[in-house]
Amino acid sequence: MPVLADRMNQLGTETAFEVLARANALAAAGKSIINLGIGQPDFKTPEHIVEAGVKAMRDGHHGYTPAAGIPQLREGVAADLKKRHGVDVDPGLIMIMPGGKPTMFFACLMFGQPGTEILYPNPGFPIYESSVKFSGATPVPYPLSEANGFAFSAEEVLGKITPRTRLIIVNSPANPTGGTVPKEEFDALVAGLAAWPDVHVMSDEIYGQMLYDGREHTTLLSYPELRDRLILLDGWSKTYAMTGWRLGYSLWPKAIFPHAEKLAVNCHSCVNAPTQFAGLAALTGPQDAVRAMVEAFDGRRRVIVSELNQIPGFRCVEPGGAFYAFPNIEGTGMGAKALQTKLLEDAGVAVIAGTSFGAFGEGYLRFSYANSTENIREAITRIKACLS
Repeated sequence: MPVLADRMNQLGTETAFEVLARANALAAAGKSIINLGIGQPDFKTPEHIVEAGVKAMRDGHHGYTPAAGIPQLREGVAADLKKRHGVDVDPGLIMIMPGGKPTMFFACLMFGQPGTEILYPNPGFPIYESSVKFSGATPVPYPLSEANGFAFSAEEVLGKITPRTRLIIVNSPANPTGGTVPKEEFDALVAGLAAWPDVHVMSDEIYGQMLYDGREHTTLLSYPELRDRLILLDGWSKTYAMTGWRLGYSLWPKAIFPHAEKLAVNCHSCVNAPTQFAGLAALTGPQDAVRAMVEAFDGRRRVIVSELNQIPGFRCVEPGGAFYAFPNIEGTGMGAKALQTKLLEDAGVAVIAGTSFGAFGEGYLRFSYANSTENIREAITRIKACLS
């Protein structure tokens, strides 16, 4: 056996990809599978974005770009943030990334080492905890409770800060719960952080344009007092159905940006050039497809919550954003992992156990409603039959 560094044992994974592989294997063997597990839009990337990528390739954009991204795209991101949030940001502090995960990883590597602590949401995106552990820091989860609509309590988060805390990760709208944090909780969190000037915040806002029932996105960019210690994570994957293009961005404090750039040079050199031109077309082109996709998700959200609440042993709060429902399944008498396996193997429905998103996810399943209404209804019918 190879002798690997101990830290390799600290890396976790994403169960969604494991479930996807098993679901694909069952489908290849002839079993009918409805996949409500994978977290990606079931829509195609809008045509004008695809064409921009193709044109960039035909125009000869085949080489390296600056590590932080092409200037046009960094300026486009700054303009988009100004348009959506009314805030001015320096394009020179924007880093174009190959997706969202490198920002999480870089932030944890910058602030995490043995003896430090990093706070993160639980249940939450599993790469948060994985990156924290790999950095050597102690992961400190803060709970997202069903009773609170899966929003954090600022008082609870602030209560977990110690002199060893270096970074807090927040995510709203959230994966896996679909929960959204009310502005008053963000207000209280930012006010409380005044007492902890050495604590930075990484705000994962990748689902920031997927909100329902008239909710408005609260970005931490709107708090000037936090700007010099805020890392913003966003991107194109969800908003523009571009998961496979691997394109994201982050905004860094001025004092930290050179370190992020150095990590990029060491890690991936740069994001591929044609994808960056496609990303620019996404930001500057028509937004009709984005609005239509969110409207479709909203309709599916209403269907899946209603249907889930009709399954004996299930109860589901209404998610305020993203495209996930996170029903409580304690009434079935089964554990989350066991039920995940049963539904895939027996009912042909792929979902993700809540425990894949942290220990506080026991008793829950994540359903992605990035699938057709017809498939959602059929999946619920199968689940009812399986559990009866």
